[in-house]
Amino acid sequence: MSIKATRRLTLKAISAAVALSGLTVFPAHAADTIKVGILHSLSGTMAISETALKDVALMTIEEINAKGGVMGKKLEPVIVDPASNWPLFAEKTKQLLGQDKVAVIFGCWTSVSRKSVLPVVEEMNGLLFYPVQYEGEELSKNVFYTGAAPNQQAIPAVDYLMSKEGGAAKRWVLLGTDYVYPRTTNKILRAYLKSKGVKESDIEEKYTPFGHSDYQTIVADIKKFSAGGKTAVVSTINGDSNVPFYKELGNAGLKAKDVPVVAFSVGEEELRGIDTKPLVGHLAAWNYFMSLKNPVNEDFIKKWSAYAKAKKLPGSDKPVTNDPMEATYIGINMWKQAVEKAKTTDTDKVIAAMAGQTFKAPDGFTIKMDEKNHHLWKPVFVGEIKADGQFNVVWKTAGPVQAKPWSPYIEGNDKKKDEPEKK
Repeated sequence: MSIKATRRLTLKAISAAVALSGLTVFPAHAADTIKVGILHSLSGTMAISETALKDVALMTIEEINAKGGVMGKKLEPVIVDPASNWPLFAEKTKQLLGQDKVAVIFGCWTSVSRKSVLPVVEEMNGLLFYPVQYEGEELSKNVFYTGAAPNQQAIPAVDYLMSKEGGAAKRWVLLGTDYVYPRTTNKILRAYLKSKGVKESDIEEKYTPFGHSDYQTIVADIKKFSAGGKTAVVSTINGDSNVPFYKELGNAGLKAKDVPVVAFSVGEEELRGIDTKPLVGHLAAWNYFMSLKNPVNEDFIKKWSAYAKAKKLPGSDKPVTNDPMEATYIGINMWKQAVEKAKTTDTDKVIAAMAGQTFKAPDGFTIKMDEKNHHLWKPVFVGEIKADGQFNVVWKTAGPVQAKPWSPYIEGNDKKKDEPEKK
């Protein structure tokens, strides 16, 4: 008898024995693991920011599995690389939900990647946890937004720069990468600045493509514009373009005391590859900084450092944490809590169980998922860049702030509901 035939008989015998014993035969994966998707650019212009999110997701999954998994099942990560290619995000999402049958996806950084994924998760009734600050103007039943809305980052940062302690800025350069997040955020900021009495001629808006590397002319223009009065730059530059932009600031001798730059997409990870000495005093606004002193953050940093060393990750000799890493960590843990509350990974039941979930976060607060609008209540911090690439917190809110997904500075938003429509 051939080996094939023998194998067939053996399998038949095993199946018959199992059937007699009253057990059901399942594929191994379906029975003992829950698949979760990790959808981050590990190559291309956004890899500088997104690779760390893939790694912190794996660390969190490992930690959950070490404590017994979710409902007694281990989490099995399925990692894909959409390679900073926005249409590819949609393709990879179809693969994760349709082929790999993941229960949830943790991923995306840019809004253009999220917008690419959105119709797919809605159509296939999947679940996406999105961990990065963004422009708002969106609510989906299938997405949980664990990064900041504009009122939890952009507006407070501008308020700080307008204040006496923030330098009392009167003129504004809104500088960003040319896509939906910077353009929409700047639309909101322009309306907000006007409501504060800033004249049209005191606001300049500039955009560069993804991966842009020559900032000489732009920085020269900023220098010229700043001669007209106390100027601040609001930067929504994303990805690896931040490196040449900050280098050029240093080359041009634009110091923070003269023209402060506040960034919304630059954290500890992005500063890693830059000589930060010329940047001392420039600012970033986030909902978490590595330098925050509290026991939960100390534990988070310790865990991340041990993980980075054990896995020999790049830069593991000097591991850093940042805001979207914290938001990823919170999202995965809250999803776990919701699954255990719902006692199932069924999308609709998990969505219902996510309402009002709380988590003791590394930012030092017990934060919660809003009962209705799929956004976290988050504290806001403004930090100054230090010579070692860390941030010194110069301003913060008293506690977590409720997200406003629909900005009051965009016309017609007052008529929109603060909760996703059931489709």
